Amino acid sequence: MFNLIPYVYGRRELDPFREFEKLEREMFASRRPFGFRTDVKDLGEKYVLEAELPGFKKENINVEVEDGKLTIVAERSNEKSESEENIIHRERIYGTFTRSFDVSTVQTDAITASFVDGILSLDLPKKKEEEPKTRKLEIK
Repeated sequence: MFNLIPYVYGRRELDPFREFEKLEREMFASRRPFGFRTDVKDLGEKYVLEAELPGFKKENINVEVEDGKLTIVAERSNEKSESEENIIHRERIYGTFTRSFDVSTVQTDAITASFVDGILSLDLPKKKEEEPKTRKLEIK
């Protein structure tokens, strides 16, 4: 069980790499990544947004579009179990994670979503480009 317990009792061994990792965590704790990662692809007539949401249930994911802004909210609650006292070290994060995207160039009424194997996929069809209308004025 190598490295299972995060603390060394008795004497402390100095590992410079661990000390740098600790320093980095402390310095950038407030600048943590957003909670989930996304990829946006341009496929010509539409964009495809894929959000990595492993461990989330479909019921705990909310996607809303309002005023040209698409917002994805995913929530994971800390479910306590009987074996809670046996946990030695926990890294999983619980809470609400939010990302927002500008969808002003998208047909918001035609957006579709699917959630398979922890990946939320959104198809975002682009708005049709309108040709500038010209009108010839009659001079009187």
